[in-house]
Amino acid sequence: MSDTPLKTTPLTAAHKALGARMAAFAGYDMPIQYEGVLAEHRWTREHAGLFDVSHMGQCKITGADATAQFERFVPGDYAAVKAGKQKYSVLLNDQGGIIDDLMAGRPDHHGLFVVVNAGNKDEDFALWRARLAGDAQLTVLEDRALLAIQGPEAAAVMAGHEPVLADMGFMECARLMLFGVDCYISRSGYTGEDGYEISVPADQAERIWNTLLQDARVKPVGLGARDSLRLEAGLPLHGHDIDPTTSPVEGALTFALSKSRKERADFAGADRVLRELAEGPSRVRVGLVVKEGAPAREGAGIADADGTVIGRVTSGGPSPTLGKNIAMGYVPPAFAGLGTELKVIVRGKAAAAEVVAMPFVAQRYYRKPKA
Repeated sequence: MSDTPLKTTPLTAAHKALGARMAAFAGYDMPIQYEGVLAEHRWTREHAGLFDVSHMGQCKITGADATAQFERFVPGDYAAVKAGKQKYSVLLNDQGGIIDDLMAGRPDHHGLFVVVNAGNKDEDFALWRARLAGDAQLTVLEDRALLAIQGPEAAAVMAGHEPVLADMGFMECARLMLFGVDCYISRSGYTGEDGYEISVPADQAERIWNTLLQDARVKPVGLGARDSLRLEAGLPLHGHDIDPTTSPVEGALTFALSKSRKERADFAGADRVLRELAEGPSRVRVGLVVKEGAPAREGAGIADADGTVIGRVTSGGPSPTLGKNIAMGYVPPAFAGLGTELKVIVRGKAAAAEVVAMPFVAQRYYRKPKA
């Protein structure tokens, strides 16, 4: 147990005032739940859940060389990302393993705005400080908080504060005055639902949080439901479902590999990534429905029909939406076909499981109608 005091976010006092159950997460004192994980999960699926994700790392990479330098570490084509757009990517080490996954975009014309995971941000920032070259500069945005509003009513809530937000499409972003302050906002999130992430000045975060909660469609949601929502959406959690030993091919994240970057092979770890694309990886991330018994949690073995352990679960739990136990984990490609009958080892006992398509629950991101 660490003696290091937990960090806080600008909203810690607001969470405690709402009676949140707090716990340590990525070195921060964070709200796990308010009225209960199940209720908060369902509220987000039906209305609008408000999340404090201020523990995440926010930064800008600026300068004429910013894009070219950033692309050395990620396999996405960021030169093609226009102002007002953002893209998901993975930060790779020289062995093609995933140091972190991230969002990076151009909310304005001043470089890239990047959001990284809380548990990895110090390592990410240190890497960029040490290895960005040319005139590319990293600026860590320590004075900002990050809120996420997610769910089918999120767009209507936000349009009430700024009508232009209703016209923003999935993975679009902007820098604008919102709630009377300078904000970065994107239509994205980590729940599979429509919604927005809003970067706000830290000293204004509590006011904005409380303003949003005045709307009857909005309730605060903790990290417990955030985890069950992202599991249903089939989204990996770094440090669990993906890590520095995992390639984007193994992690079923090949959509993050831009065609032009694969052709140029000019990103960290390209040798391994391209070899696995050509020859196939030794393991791959799959979705599982556990047909009987208790949920298969992280670390549970995955076995073939004969009971031989062939992989392990990396995330798992009950799906409130489906009323079933679901999991993600890694198996050899020969066992990854949809409908493959497998077993999970829970408390020493084998339970039937089946490989299914992800996401487990259909994602409901808002995509603009094509003209």
